[in-house]
Amino acid sequence: MEERMNTVRQQDALEHYDDKPATKREKGLVLAMVLVLAGVAALAVIGFLAIKPVPDTVQGQADATEIRISGKLPGRVAEIYVGEGQKVKAGDTLVHIHSSLMDAKMEQAQAMENAAAATNRKVDAGTRSQIINAAYDVYRQAGAARGIAEKTYRRMENLYANGVVSAQKRDEAKAAYDAAAAGEDAARNQWELAKSGAQQEDKQAAQAMVNVARGGVKEADAMLEDQYLVAPCDGIITVVYPHASELVMTGAPIMTLQQDDTFMVFNVRETLLKDIKRGTKIRVRIPALDKEAVATVYYIQDMGSYANWQATKSTGSYDARTFEIKARPDTPIENFLPGMSVIYLGVQK
Repeated sequence: MEERMNTVRQQDALEHYDDKPATKREKGLVLAMVLVLAGVAALAVIGFLAIKPVPDTVQGQADATEIRISGKLPGRVAEIYVGEGQKVKAGDTLVHIHSSLMDAKMEQAQAMENAAAATNRKVDAGTRSQIINAAYDVYRQAGAARGIAEKTYRRMENLYANGVVSAQKRDEAKAAYDAAAAGEDAARNQWELAKSGAQQEDKQAAQAMVNVARGGVKEADAMLEDQYLVAPCDGIITVVYPHASELVMTGAPIMTLQQDDTFMVFNVRETLLKDIKRGTKIRVRIPALDKEAVATVYYIQDMGSYANWQATKSTGSYDARTFEIKARPDTPIENFLPGMSVIYLGVQK
């Protein structure tokens, strides 16, 4: 009995001895975890207080106005006088387009103008003197015939009154006299018409034909003006589309001219517009040139709903519209080329 009691006491002692180290280790682990969590929390608080939010970077780019050189004359490219990358001045000849069809139309229009002008001169000059003289001779002959017919009728009238001739003979003489008198009137009218020349309506019609012919010449000349295309302004030729001897149609672009008006373009949220309006001076940086510059805003335009900045929260925020801003440098920037990146730094104070 005593042996059993001793055995039980020994087992309890051993179990009590094993529990103490386990309890100490658990307490140490818990304490370590608490210290680690406290350190992490402290670092988070310190980082939140120390780190300041970095403002969004607004990046734009340089751009320039491009003009497509084209004409209304369809034809074949005879010669190109400039190349890509070449600087040109306003009025410089760029390309020569030849059209044999328009040359033929020009000759045709000039021939029609000459014919119309000749007809108009003929109408203005009036009837030829030979025609007038011939009409006068016919008028005189008709007058003589009327005189003879009148004398014959008078004789027949006297003979009829004396009962020598019948009434039929007298009537025949009267009819011949009336016909001769009508012939004389007609001849006189023809003579007077020949003397007066063409009617006013005929003169107006002839002048109208001259004007129509001149309009055809002007139309052909206007088309041929575009056989030599010139630069409308100073700039650089960026692209030449056709090659010499190729055919081009009406309005087809021949080349692209880039104007010397480099400007800056930014797409910004509407929240940045509270300090920006037309005429505002802004500071910018050009990374490629490692330069800062001042530019003046001259254009602000909404880009439409398709360019909205979507809100990240379902409540407490709203969709911000995107606006396009254009600005020109206040002073020329050397080597500032279209396509270069531009960083918006803020409004000039």
